Amino acid sequence: MSSQRFGGALVSGLMGAAFAAGIAPTGQPAQAEEFVAEIMERASLGERLYFDVDLSANGTMSCATCHDPESGFADPRVTDAGRAVSLGDDGVSLGDRNTPSIGYAGFSPPFHQRADGAYVGGQFWDGRVTNLAEQAGGPPLNPIEMGMPSKEAVVERLRANADYVTAFERLYGAGVLQDADAGYSAMMDAIASFERTEQFAPFDSKYDRYLRGEVELTRDEELGRVLFFSQQFTNCNLCHQLETSPVSRFETFSNYEYHNIGTPVNERARALNGIDEEYVDVGLLANPAVEAPDAAGKFKVPTLRNVAVTGPYMHNGVFEDLRTVVLFYNKYNSRAEARQINPETGEPWRAPEVPDTLSVEQLTHGPALDDQRIDALVAFMKTLTDERYEHLLEE
Repeated sequence: MSSQRFGGALVSGLMGAAFAAGIAPTGQPAQAEEFVAEIMERASLGERLYFDVDLSANGTMSCATCHDPESGFADPRVTDAGRAVSLGDDGVSLGDRNTPSIGYAGFSPPFHQRADGAYVGGQFWDGRVTNLAEQAGGPPLNPIEMGMPSKEAVVERLRANADYVTAFERLYGAGVLQDADAGYSAMMDAIASFERTEQFAPFDSKYDRYLRGEVELTRDEELGRVLFFSQQFTNCNLCHQLETSPVSRFETFSNYEYHNIGTPVNERARALNGIDEEYVDVGLLANPAVEAPDAAGKFKVPTLRNVAVTGPYMHNGVFEDLRTVVLFYNKYNSRAEARQINPETGEPWRAPEVPDTLSVEQLTHGPALDDQRIDALVAFMKTLTDERYEHLLEE
């Protein structure tokens, strides 16, 4: 792949991200052109790094392994745990959380606590790093992911590539790869620059084309859209709407807050990854910046962009089907006996891993849904699939 393929779209995406971050120049056109050229070079370098398996200990993994551009930037690999959790570079280790799609991740604000006390933003399911660059620096050093022993070991790999040395010195300064911390930070920045390009956030789904007046929604899709944004009939947009307008061009379908929705343990993954059976994933409370006990069991609200093609679902991949997820939410508002059964197991929904901090207000807002409305919501969420992945909806 080459950055040249994106052309003006790449420039547009990079400049939009730069202006949003407040780092783009506002002076003469020549300065802006020079700035764009440098950002494009950083993104081009980041693209090479993103696909480079040499950044893993055994040379089997790159960023793209778990965030595959052909699979909605999620992990398409099947393990003994299905696709719920990812396999590490050692060919043995399995994680405990589902790999989230990196698509549209650049829109998540820096991790912070609002005036009302709510935590918002950051990267990973628990927000433990502030931004995309810090996120890019995590997997190479994670022993059950890419498995590199240190920053120095990663930078040594970079120094061994003459093209990398030339590019890093031109973009980040002479000798940058002679210092482990500086070189690693430059690598993180380059990967993040690539992840801010329009390839990761094209806003070209059927829903986007509908907003531009280019296509019409089917009856089910339109019903799902109305239900989704309704303040009366569902609870979807309480957490999955960022913009104030339901017709915003840049809706990412996440408010980036943290909630405990009562997700049960993924027993299959836990049985395989060797984690102690007494272990509890406390989510947001595992973030070093968070100490409040009521943060336990809360996880970041994911974007619904490409949700129909990036399953399995929830922070631990416990549900396979998107319709199951809607039914899971619906169980909180339905007294019907049949709605208390998980269709994937034929058994009652299992208890939450962390039962004491449920987001009761959000979960119980709105009435129970019948099958028609459940199917309509699923149909609408399928319209949030980027055009390049629409063929995956048929698989």
